[in-house]
Amino acid sequence: MNQVSDRLHHVFKIQSQHKWVNKVSTAEQRIEKLLKLKAVVQSREDDVVQALHADLRKDAEGARSEATPIYGEVDQALAELSNWMTPIEADPTPFIGNRAKIMPESRGVVLLFSPWNYPFALLFQPLVSIIAAGNCALVKPNELAPHVSKLAAEIINEVFDEKDVAVFEGGIDLANEMLDLPIDHIFFTGSPAVGKIIMTAAAKHLASITLELGGKNPVIVDRTADLQTSAATIAAFRNINNGQVCLCPENVWVPEEMAEEFMAIVQGTFQAMFYTDGKLNPDTNGKIIDERNYQRVKGYIDDAREKGATVICGGEGDPELRSIHPTIMTNVPENATIMSEETFGPILNIFTYKEVDEAITHIQQQPKPLALYIFTNDDDFSEMILSKTSSGGVTVNNCLMHVAVPGMPFGGVNSSGIGAYHGIYGFKELSHQRSILFM
Repeated sequence: MNQVSDRLHHVFKIQSQHKWVNKVSTAEQRIEKLLKLKAVVQSREDDVVQALHADLRKDAEGARSEATPIYGEVDQALAELSNWMTPIEADPTPFIGNRAKIMPESRGVVLLFSPWNYPFALLFQPLVSIIAAGNCALVKPNELAPHVSKLAAEIINEVFDEKDVAVFEGGIDLANEMLDLPIDHIFFTGSPAVGKIIMTAAAKHLASITLELGGKNPVIVDRTADLQTSAATIAAFRNINNGQVCLCPENVWVPEEMAEEFMAIVQGTFQAMFYTDGKLNPDTNGKIIDERNYQRVKGYIDDAREKGATVICGGEGDPELRSIHPTIMTNVPENATIMSEETFGPILNIFTYKEVDEAITHIQQQPKPLALYIFTNDDDFSEMILSKTSSGGVTVNNCLMHVAVPGMPFGGVNSSGIGAYHGIYGFKELSHQRSILFM
């Protein structure tokens, strides 16, 4: 640890000086770094597949999908970075006859922590924004995904000089030491609980922060919705990566007269997608990242059942696969632990309503989620739900898809996150908008 600590402080000192060089770097210089990053990631895609399978048992398609958005971020920067960097002329009123402009400038040295559930994409996607905005970066991959951490370190060391981007592998002790540095900006993706720790650490140095967190993403199914499509879609997205996705649907509100059919479709979808001959298919079920989290997710089910919840299907774990069976629960009481914590496992809680205001009231009383999903064929219904709720983002008649639109910001609100990124929004998030008046 002493060698790592010594190197950390040495590199931070170098980057604290070099950030002034990067501040005046041109779009061409930044793009050159990003294109090299893209090329090296492309050349290591097979290694990405192997690493993600080793850490999370992701299949090849799922693993390659972690690389795809990185390419998209680089391509968008290639096309737009010169425009993003161009100062905006501002109205100098009341100082008529003078000149004013708003100039985006880099924040400086950025500390980047990646999560373990999408350990490759959610390291390199924000790193693209960090580089595009002209910053230096200290990067810590997540130690719970050791194969991806090792690969990410190899890629970063091949692509970047450490005065621009330096990578450090380690656990909590290393993270705490990094947080003690008088950093300029911190970019963290993870849980709200750790997000609070990050925010407290940032306050010591008044560093700016981006927190990409999570929450219990609610779903409202309207009476006009196509029930077959809605239920099948929700079921499929609930078990992506064995439920370890911050955007997965969690609490589903269904009209009471439609609930039985809805759950039957969900069960059928689970069986068709994730089982073979009645057994969990390891090729379509990711594994829970480690034993502690496996027991945590299993504990949510046991706790809810003990407090009166009904397990409609699933409810058990497969210790050999380290997977949780896709689970439906109903009658989950408010005092169940799962009602107040993000699950990060394949558990779908079903609630029924007579009037949709019941669902709206419940959602309003909870912390603001990262995502909200609405299934309806009535535009007025979706607009009404939007007007009475708040969330980081929304997809209507599907799940997760809003995150794939490069022209929209991705981020949470309050307990589900602070700040947003992707495309120009990432550039703005990792820049300071400097107001300048010439007199």
